[in-house]
Amino acid sequence: MKLAGKTDKGGYRSENQDNYRAARLPDDTVWAVVCDGMGGAAAGQLASQVATDALEDCFAEGLPGLEEGGEQALLARCIAQANRAVYAESLKDPSHRGMGTTAVCVLVRRGMVHVAHVGDSRAYLCRPGELVQLTVDHTMVQQMVASGQITRQQAACHPHKNLITKALGVEPEVEGDYTSAPVKQGDVLLLCSDGLSGAVPAEQLQDILEHTPFFITPRKLVERALAAGSQDNVTAVLVGVEPTED
Repeated sequence: MKLAGKTDKGGYRSENQDNYRAARLPDDTVWAVVCDGMGGAAAGQLASQVATDALEDCFAEGLPGLEEGGEQALLARCIAQANRAVYAESLKDPSHRGMGTTAVCVLVRRGMVHVAHVGDSRAYLCRPGELVQLTVDHTMVQQMVASGQITRQQAACHPHKNLITKALGVEPEVEGDYTSAPVKQGDVLLLCSDGLSGAVPAEQLQDILEHTPFFITPRKLVERALAAGSQDNVTAVLVGVEPTED
């Protein structure tokens, strides 16, 4: 397993409200998270920092000795723990009320990727000739697509495409979505904030993922988003699936 990541505040923001964290354990288990804060400059940055700290703590506590089949419960616990941490922090200062953050988390072990997310930060699975979006955005526009009110093409340029319907820390409790999928040697997982996915079409993401050396890819993805005019912070984190040594 291998990891690489890059984040950039972009050319339109005064500071970076995105945050990411990733680690590989001695047994080749890997976890990674991307958070995209909201709620004003200082509050958004604080929210994503608090969330990533809480998620890291939860993985550190929960992974040692985790039995197979316990991944979904662990991710649910991590999402809940991060939500409580951000919400508690928001109550300490009136100027931070209402702050929140998206979160997308992946846990890769024993030939499976387990994914939990809240908001519109995404996870993708890339393998030769295929790019699969593993998450479904928690946004008003995605709800409109799901109900048939607009098409995916209309959603891409909708004026309210960035309005999320769910975030960590806004309410005392939140429930994330969970999914899992088998992974194999050569697969690449991409976690990203909407500063990337909202600026770079899926076919361009796939082209870069398939034709760029692994450790250069996050920088190339960020550069493509900025060149496309992304007006947000941009973050890309990659997990490369390699064979486990016996």
